[in-house]
Amino acid sequence: QGVLVPGLGTFAVVHEQINGTEKVYVVRRPVFQLDVDMSCLQELVFPTVMIPGDIEIMPLDYWWLSQTNSLPPDMVKSCVEETILLYSFQLRTRQCPAFTFKNIGILSCQDNVLCMQFYCSCIAGLGSQDIWVALLLT
Repeated sequence: QGVLVPGLGTFAVVHEQINGTEKVYVVRRPVFQLDVDMSCLQELVFPTVMIPGDIEIMPLDYWWLSQTNSLPPDMVKSCVEETILLYSFQLRTRQCPAFTFKNIGILSCQDNVLCMQFYCSCIAGLGSQDIWVALLLT
């Protein structure tokens, strides 16, 4: 299952088969498909990630988020929307701050390259049998 963060992108977990010299590895790894207004990405390079069509994409659950921080869902939704607008503005004006997702990773821009770097703990938490292969791929 994937999660769509409107105006920013989609997080998902994909299964991949990797052929090693002696073994076929099957790993689960996180991916992030950017969905930011392309006009604010002029001169920025970012990896193209395609989430397979068989993965169900769900919208961000503002009600669930509100339960984790005791704020009303409408306020959580407004905070998320305003944060994404601010981040888009900062990208347009080349401020390029790091955008941290708790327990997931960091969306950052260095040397005009925008990329999502997942925490090792996030990748390890996906339960791949061959965790080192998943870490190397991600």
